[in-house]
Amino acid sequence: MSVKFGTSGLRGLSSELVGSVSALYSTAFAQFLLSGGLASPGGPVVVARDFRQSSPEIASTVMAALIRAGLKPIDCGTIPTPALALYGQSIGAAGIMITGSHIPADRNGIKFYRPDGEIAKTDETAITEAAASLADDADANRVEAGTAEDHETEATRLFLERNIAILPADALKGKRIGIYQHSTVARDMMVKVFEHYGATVFPLGRSEQFIPVDTEAVSDDTIRLLAEWSDGLALDAIISTDGDGDRPLVADEHGLPLRGDLLGLVAARFLGASVVATPVTSNSGLEAAGGFKVVRTRVGSPFVIAAMDEALAAGESKVIGFEANGGLMLGSDFLVGSTVLKALPTRDSFLPALAVLGMAAESGLTLSAIAKTFSLPVAVADRLENYASERSASLMAHLRSSKDNLSSFLSPVGTVKSTSDIDGLRVTLGDDSVIHFRPSGNAPEMRCYVEARDQDAAEALLAKGLGLLGGWQ
Repeated sequence: MSVKFGTSGLRGLSSELVGSVSALYSTAFAQFLLSGGLASPGGPVVVARDFRQSSPEIASTVMAALIRAGLKPIDCGTIPTPALALYGQSIGAAGIMITGSHIPADRNGIKFYRPDGEIAKTDETAITEAAASLADDADANRVEAGTAEDHETEATRLFLERNIAILPADALKGKRIGIYQHSTVARDMMVKVFEHYGATVFPLGRSEQFIPVDTEAVSDDTIRLLAEWSDGLALDAIISTDGDGDRPLVADEHGLPLRGDLLGLVAARFLGASVVATPVTSNSGLEAAGGFKVVRTRVGSPFVIAAMDEALAAGESKVIGFEANGGLMLGSDFLVGSTVLKALPTRDSFLPALAVLGMAAESGLTLSAIAKTFSLPVAVADRLENYASERSASLMAHLRSSKDNLSSFLSPVGTVKSTSDIDGLRVTLGDDSVIHFRPSGNAPEMRCYVEARDQDAAEALLAKGLGLLGGWQ
């Protein structure tokens, strides 16, 4: 069984998650909740799913397992992950989201939530150990079809109410905004939210087949599609998300996607944040952006949330976190206008998209102009798919084993000035450009992140970096 916890939840092949594995880990999660006092016998657990072909069957198996374990599943249907987390938080319930996020449709995942938010890495260990202890238990592995009360309407309403209170009424009046719907569970909610603010909304590209959209490494085909829509419809922006609606994709008036960490920076300014927790993969220019303290973490929302918790425990207030993919987490409550946005320590795609569109409307600037005002180093990223974990582990071990190995490997792109080993291997080169190699925690992929002085230099460095990865045997 190759199913394992990655940077955000349990991940594996859909063929493995459909069946006993889902039952086993749901039973282990129930045991974790009950033994830790995070749920009482008969207590609620909210469950939702994305639009992958395998997700309904996995959700059904999960609900049956929860019932057998003495808990009460609540079916929240197909809603964004942050909507599920918000609803669970509002009724004091743990949660399970069936989603593989942005990874291909032949893979899927399960995200687990405590009543107070995402599980931590220590919780993952406890659930994994519980699953191992139950591996030979026939009841824990039994596959049955479960059903539950339908609360999708209630969960949807709560999330919509949160998001229509972020900007002033009619804040986006006169704006022409495309919503790339593809197969994201956020597609209908986004239309409603942006229409509420007065924008003229154009739903685009709706698909009944699952389309994996990675907001951190937007494909060339997707970029071409966004540009065609933007030019053809004279759009001010195109908004989308990944499959489960927790990572934003915001494209400017030319159809060019804005970096997720730029969206996080804008949101930090919008909220007046004092502390920002973000992974080492986010833009190195954030520290110089001013106005808040930056805490760097490993990649993955659990690490960002842990850093937010540490900041709060140290007496900090106005604490947020975001990842390079743009997913925004609120560690504390924030006053926005006359509305209190309650803390939501899980990735959200709606708030960062609204923050940057609100800034554009208030300033009268285009999104591309806003991006230029921050003068961040140009950062781009991509990945090599089907890159075996053994291959990536061998490469990383080779590069870390000696300075000579690293220098020799990187000689086609530059000299090594300094390195960081927080997560993967991040190297500052002699010309102050950056190249960062990191095996994915969710799939057999190798990711490459770069920063450089301009777009051409960044794209050239990325191409060379991917070439070096592809040539490693």
